[in-house]
Amino acid sequence: MSGTVMKQPELLQKKLSGQQRGVLGAFFHELIRNKFLYVLALPGIVWFFIFCYVPMGGIVIAFQDFKAVKGITGSPFVGLKNFEFFFHSKDWLLIVRNTVLLNVLFIAFGTLASVAIAVMVTELGSPWFKMISQSVMIFPHFLSWTVVAMFMTAFVATEGGFINQLLGMIGVQPVAFLSSPQYWPAILVLLKIWHGAGFGAIIYMAAIAGINPDIYESASIDGATRWQKIRFITLPLLKPTVILLTILAVGGIFNGDFGLIYAIIGRNPALYPTTDVIDTYVFRALMDLGDMGMSAAVGFLQSFIGFILVLTVNYIAKKTAPESAIF
Repeated sequence: MSGTVMKQPELLQKKLSGQQRGVLGAFFHELIRNKFLYVLALPGIVWFFIFCYVPMGGIVIAFQDFKAVKGITGSPFVGLKNFEFFFHSKDWLLIVRNTVLLNVLFIAFGTLASVAIAVMVTELGSPWFKMISQSVMIFPHFLSWTVVAMFMTAFVATEGGFINQLLGMIGVQPVAFLSSPQYWPAILVLLKIWHGAGFGAIIYMAAIAGINPDIYESASIDGATRWQKIRFITLPLLKPTVILLTILAVGGIFNGDFGLIYAIIGRNPALYPTTDVIDTYVFRALMDLGDMGMSAAVGFLQSFIGFILVLTVNYIAKKTAPESAIF
């Protein structure tokens, strides 16, 4: 009996060693079998490792009273003190609400617009008209938000602005857009759609191009109209792509679009109640304080919450539509 008890750990150790050798053997077998594919992927893997994983070591700054002259190894550890500056602000709830609300609007309306554009362009019959319309729709994506901000100033100015001139022509009093925060969530959503929906539609057009044409031909033989084919074939088959891109977008829901909002809004306190997001608030605060530890703390918090949201949405997608989940 005692001999049997003594042999069990040895058998377990041998079993674990066998499993480890099996895993390592399968790993090297996979490397050898697809060696050319891994050689092709090697530059990308090295790039991600150097520029995406090595800098993660800088997260430690979020927990330090970082001083450039002392460096990461010499700066004192302060725990969660760097996180306090954001949560001690009296406006932090408003800022978080603006960040989440604007991102939800961007994701929802941006996805609807991109899918609509992709379906519309795909349904166009003329190849040359399709090519021109695609070029026109993706062009705004390559315009800098700084350039867009210059145009917006001309559009929304109270005196002489293009929109107020149109309102004056139909007898409506001019609107002071630059001091009326209630209009700006809608304005920012429209700008976001104008800037990125055409470019985002490329992925959905690629997904539509991958649908088997025989399905459409069968539907046509059965007498389906163009709208019925869109409704019962195109849109259901686009669902996995929509869910996948939404999961990826949710990961950045706590990151405000700094390029858009700071370029358009700038330092206009009258518009902060509806447009001030975490990134713009932290940027303004750190321009005054110059504390890298606080900046790293807020960035770490945004990334951590985004990671949790991605896992949550992916879990929901896995339960409802397993083919759309990332992992």
